Amino acid sequence: MSHSTALLTDHYELTMLQAALASGAAHRHSVFEVFTRRLPAGRRYGVLAGTGRFLEGLADFRFGEEELDFLASTRVVNDETLEYLRDFKFRGNIYGYAEGEVFFPHSPVLQVEGTFAEACILETYLLSILNFDSAVASAASRMSTAAGTRPCLEMGSRRANEQAAVAAARAAVIAGFTGTSNLEAGRRYGLHTIGTSAHSFTLLHDSEEEAFRAQLASLGKDTTLLVDTYDVEKAVRLAVELAGTELGGVRLDSGDLITQATWVRELLDSLGNTSTKITVTSDLDEYAIASLAAAPVDSYGVGTKLVTGSGAPTSSMVYKVVSREDAHGVMRPVAKASSGKASLGGRKHAVRRIDAKGRATAEVIGVDATAPADSNDRNLIVDLVRDGEVQPGFTGAEGVRNAAVRHARSIAELPRNASRLSDGEPVIPTEFTEN
Repeated sequence: MSHSTALLTDHYELTMLQAALASGAAHRHSVFEVFTRRLPAGRRYGVLAGTGRFLEGLADFRFGEEELDFLASTRVVNDETLEYLRDFKFRGNIYGYAEGEVFFPHSPVLQVEGTFAEACILETYLLSILNFDSAVASAASRMSTAAGTRPCLEMGSRRANEQAAVAAARAAVIAGFTGTSNLEAGRRYGLHTIGTSAHSFTLLHDSEEEAFRAQLASLGKDTTLLVDTYDVEKAVRLAVELAGTELGGVRLDSGDLITQATWVRELLDSLGNTSTKITVTSDLDEYAIASLAAAPVDSYGVGTKLVTGSGAPTSSMVYKVVSREDAHGVMRPVAKASSGKASLGGRKHAVRRIDAKGRATAEVIGVDATAPADSNDRNLIVDLVRDGEVQPGFTGAEGVRNAAVRHARSIAELPRNASRLSDGEPVIPTEFTEN
């Protein structure tokens, strides 16, 4: 089976291509930008994720015989368009924010420059990646910030499409999570993987003691035992009896987690297990994590709410042409004027304005926006693809590591109220310079 990513797109991308080829405009130089008009209600910032995955898939955005045969047999496009697609390879340039960077309304997080034909047909594939991955990363950032120094662990694979699960794990680690339960994400991106057992393992055995003994014998005393299948207190006492003070941890997956974690900690300490850690799971989100701040919890396992964006499953990013070559070969800014969906023409630059204390104060966007040499301001646009060649440092395991560092640094320079979970406006304003 073909590994091409080229048909992970919408029908109308190719019919637009066909019509543009017929009109002669398909080869006009064009610039498209990805941005969101607004953040999800109440959110104070977004986190860009998925750029590396898009760049990885760009190499496979080719139309082989399988793809061409499908398009021909279903008459999606005509023969002229099929011939164009047969030799398709993106040869343009791509710029944008570094993955892991925070963004705000109208931030030009990605820019695609090339012919209309080659830029146009990337739209659906590009947006499907950035919208999902950025939604997960934005939720993960809120969760990891709420957790403070306590690690958050991604456990959402069973609540997502199998490939989305890999993407979600990757996005979560970029935004501050320290590990994932997803093995394919671990293999593909060098992520730390975690996991011990579920309730079914305990229920499989004739007694909880038999289950605990089996897990300890196989995985060692530093494993984490799930203690709420039956009676939590009895399970904790049993775990300590079997493993002693070397018991690595216990996991709580139900009930009133604040109350339960408190008395389980007291019980463990009274039994001499002061180093045994407590992990909590059970449908956590950023609000539940924040509510557990005063509880004696050592780590959080997060699943459903993470992979669904914690109430914001998409980033609402759009892909709009902002500049194109006219019939005389002159580049012209173009923009939509539709009510509620107006866009800004011209390829933009973006600058994060930083004050003397190292805090961000504004997102400055415009054709002529630039960071003054004598300021702390930071230019946000970096080169991702030059003449069709992906630049180093943005893909694979290295790309994830670099994105995680970029996220941590971006969060650190935001005003302190960025960590508030109450509804509010974006933590810094977006300002536009004169074109």
